[in-house]
Amino acid sequence: MLALPRYTKRAVLVVADLLLLLIVLWIALSLRYGTPFIPPDLIAVALITAGPVITVATLWHFGIYRMVTRFIGYRGNTQVLAAVALSVLIWALALFMIGQYGIPRSVIISYGVFGAAAIMASRAGIKLLLESAGITFPDANAARARTATLIYGADQLGIALLRAIRKARDRHVVGFVDSSPNLWRQYVSDLKVYPPHRIGRLIEREKVREVLIALPGNRRQERRRVLQELERYPVAVKILPTYEDVASGHVSMNSLRAVEVGDILGRDAVVPDIGLMERHTAGKSILVTGAGGSIGSELVRQISGRSPRRLVLLDISESALYNIEIELRRRLRNDLKPPEIKVVLGSVTDARLLDQVIVENGIEAIYHAAAYKHVPMVELNPFSGLENNVFGTVVAAQAARKHGVERFVLVSTDKAVRPTNIMGASKRLAELVLQAEAAGSDRATVFTMVRFGNVLESSGSVVPLFREQIRSGGPITVTHPNVTRFFMSIPEAAELVIQAGAMAKGGEVFVLHMGDPVRIDDLARLMVRLSNLEVRDEANPHGDIEITYIGLRPGEKLYEELLIGVHTETTEHPRIFKSDEPFHTKTDLYHELGLLKQAMEIRDKSAVQSILKRTVEGYQSSVDDDTFERNVVTESRSQTLH
Repeated sequence: MLALPRYTKRAVLVVADLLLLLIVLWIALSLRYGTPFIPPDLIAVALITAGPVITVATLWHFGIYRMVTRFIGYRGNTQVLAAVALSVLIWALALFMIGQYGIPRSVIISYGVFGAAAIMASRAGIKLLLESAGITFPDANAARARTATLIYGADQLGIALLRAIRKARDRHVVGFVDSSPNLWRQYVSDLKVYPPHRIGRLIEREKVREVLIALPGNRRQERRRVLQELERYPVAVKILPTYEDVASGHVSMNSLRAVEVGDILGRDAVVPDIGLMERHTAGKSILVTGAGGSIGSELVRQISGRSPRRLVLLDISESALYNIEIELRRRLRNDLKPPEIKVVLGSVTDARLLDQVIVENGIEAIYHAAAYKHVPMVELNPFSGLENNVFGTVVAAQAARKHGVERFVLVSTDKAVRPTNIMGASKRLAELVLQAEAAGSDRATVFTMVRFGNVLESSGSVVPLFREQIRSGGPITVTHPNVTRFFMSIPEAAELVIQAGAMAKGGEVFVLHMGDPVRIDDLARLMVRLSNLEVRDEANPHGDIEITYIGLRPGEKLYEELLIGVHTETTEHPRIFKSDEPFHTKTDLYHELGLLKQAMEIRDKSAVQSILKRTVEGYQSSVDDDTFERNVVTESRSQTLH
C-alpha cells in the first residue's frame, strides 16, 4: 500500500469509503425494517446510492483524501464529521424535494452517525494494520513535538527538501508557502500550499519556529523580499542553495545553510550567456593581471572553465599568486584537456616584464584587474596609487597595442564617476587611457572597460569588516547613517567582465544594471539580525551590538554613480548596458600624463591636484591641501625608509 502512487492510494480510499458507506446504509435500512433490505426497483437503488456518493464527494471537497491517512488526527476527524453532516443534509434535502420515496428519516440520521464513525474507524484501522506489520509512525503529538517548520517554495526544490526532512525526521513541516496563485490551497506531497500573505498567521497559529527557503536562483529577488518580510518574526531562517543540488540528487539536510548578506542584497540571477563567455576565451592565450585579488582570482576561475589554451596569472603579491595557482591546479586536475597555467610574479608598471610575458606566451586577450582599490589607503598614498593604477594601465595598454593583442578589458569602478578621491580619479584616468587608445588610427586591439559597484566579500568590503566586528562583540563602525552603495557578488562581477569584453567594439564603457543602492546602516543592522543578535541603541538599550558613526573617511562620498553621461544603450545581454562617454584625444591625454609623471617625481602635490581637476571630469578632492600635504610627507618617508 505504501509503495502505491499517491493518486492510486486516493482512488483506493474513495472506492473503499463508497463501499463502506453503502454497507452502513444497507445495515441502517435493514435494522429499520427488521429484515434484510432489498430495493424494490432501480429508482430506489439510485436514491439509496446517491447518499454515499454525495458523502464521498463532500469528503473530497473537504480535503480528506489529501491528508496522510495515518496522520489524520483530531483536526482530520473533525473535518470528517463536518463533511458527513453536510452530505447528509444535502441528501435529505434532495430526498425531500422528490418525495423521499420510502427512505425513513431515522435511517438518514443513523446513516450519518454510523457513516462518520465508520470512516474514522477505517483510518484508525489502517494505522493499526501498518503498526501490526512492524511499520511504526510518530503520532500527531510526536510530530508537533518536533520543530514546526514552513517551506517557502513548492516546486521541485521544495519537494526535494520535504523528502529530505521526512527522511531525517527532525522537523514537522506544517505546510508550503508559494507566490504562485495556481498553487494556493492545493496540496503538494500531502501538504497545503498557502499564499505569502498568510505566512504571519501561519507562524503564530502553528507555532512555527523555522522557515526554510527553497527558491531557485532565478527567483532571487523574491527571496530577498521573503527574507526582509521574515525579519519581523521570531523564526530561524535557512536557505537551500540551488536547483542544481536537486538535479544532481544532493539535497539533504546538510544542504541547508544560514542566510547570508548576498541573499538579501542580490538581484534575480541571470544565467550567463555561454556564447558570450566563450567568444573570446575558448582556445585563447589569456593574461589576467591582479590574478590574486578578489576580482582577478574569480576571473581566473571563470576563464579556466571556458577552455582557454593558456592562462597566465600576473600579480605583485607572492602569497596571493601562490594561493590562486594551487586552487586552480586542484580544480583542473581532472579535466581531460586543461589549459596550460603559468604564474608571473611582478608589477604591471614593469614594461619589459609585460613585453616578455605577452611575446613568450602569445597573449591574445588581457583582463586588467591589477589596481590599488581601497579608497582610504590610496588617499594616504596618492603617488603609489596613481603610479600603479594610471601608469600601470598605460604600460599594459601600450604593450598590448605594440604586440597586437586582440582584446584588452579594464576592470573599473563606480568610484571613477565624478570622483572625490585619488583612487576614483586614478581609475577614471585609466579609463581615459583606454578610450584614447581605442580612438587611435590603429584598431588592431579592442580596448574596453567594465564599471561596477562594490563587490560582496572582496578584500576591503564592509561585509567581512562588519562580520569581524560582530564576532568580536562590536561596535560596528558605519561612516554615516545615510551612506549608500551598489553591491554585487564576486562571480557576477567576473561574468560581467568576460561577457562585456566579448561584446566590445572599442572604447565603450560597460555597466551592469545593479538595482537599488543599499544603505550601509541597513546592511549593518541586517548582519546583526542574521547573527541572531540585536542592535543596542536608545530603543533597545539591552541589545548585543552597538553601531557607531565615525564620519566619512577622506575621499568617500555619500552616494556612488555608475555613469558620467546620461545616455546608455542596451546590449545583447539583458543586464549589461554600454555608454560612449567623453574623453580626451590621445595627444592631449598623454601630454597631461607626462606632466602628472613629472609632478609625481618631485612630489608636487599642487600640480598633481591641478592636473587631476582639469583632466578628470567632475573630480573634486574632498581632502584639503594640508591633509594632502601630510599624506604626501607620510608616503615619502615610508618609501625612503623602505
